[in-house]
Amino acid sequence: MTNWNNCLDLADLSAAQLQEVLDLAQDYQAGKKAPALKRPVYGVNLFFENSTRTKSSFQMAEKKLGIDLIEVNPATSSVQKGETLSDTLRTLEAIGVDFAVIRHGQTGWYEELMENPYVTLGLFNAGDGAGVHPSQTLLDLLTIENEFGRIDGLKVGIIGDLAHSRVAKSDAKILKSLGATLYFGGPESWYSRDFDDLGTFGTLAEILPELDVVMMLRVQLERFDEANRDAFTAVDYYQKFGLTKKRAKLLPKQSIIMHPAPVNRNVEIASELVDGDKSRIFTQMGNGVFARMAMMTKVLQARGLMEVDK
Repeated sequence: MTNWNNCLDLADLSAAQLQEVLDLAQDYQAGKKAPALKRPVYGVNLFFENSTRTKSSFQMAEKKLGIDLIEVNPATSSVQKGETLSDTLRTLEAIGVDFAVIRHGQTGWYEELMENPYVTLGLFNAGDGAGVHPSQTLLDLLTIENEFGRIDGLKVGIIGDLAHSRVAKSDAKILKSLGATLYFGGPESWYSRDFDDLGTFGTLAEILPELDVVMMLRVQLERFDEANRDAFTAVDYYQKFGLTKKRAKLLPKQSIIMHPAPVNRNVEIASELVDGDKSRIFTQMGNGVFARMAMMTKVLQARGLMEVDK
């Protein structure tokens, strides 16, 4: 990433840029006051897929930064009449919107927009299909760094629906680049060979005793085809691949449990573990506000809309 005009994929960042935005998130966490906006800034959150955590977290971050939000619901917008995403964004830009936060079911929804000279407002990727989820990755990094003071040298396991998880793809690439050792688990038929260069696949019995961080993934039934959705049973999955209380005893003393949520209790993870001492699941959600404040600050400053600390 040569500049911070948009935030679409953390893999575009250099290690120095990544550490810089993490440090800023920690500063906000510690109570840092946001730099002043140079003028009123207007944003819009376009969520074409359902969301609770990401959408409300972006809203909170925007409010804490003093941003004015324009309400647009994709379900009742002109997209339903056949308007393209680019024309929707051009319309919003024409009426004065400075940036859009977008979650879309299309993997790489932003790629065509980057080639469109008429779309110049700021863009934040809040999740693209089975692609990446940069703000989730940033809040995950913040949670891990807060816990251990580092990422380099840690052992991180990503377990579950690897085939459909943008969090797995996004987190694995960045964690590996920062020096973490990665392990993958779950149904072998859901494992992608794309992860081969990033870590080691194994059974839960093999990998759990190694981990500092275990990141459980939601089973994304909405992305399954009909046959696989009909064949799935929650009880069978939990018994074979869930983080049960018995399996959790294999984890080292210092380990923590994470999950991007929403959590299906007693499917991916025992309900008691969600609320247990090792769980950082709701901590992650709180950290999401600071992570999103930090990435939005970088983009607003790059676009000359926010003061830069001297």
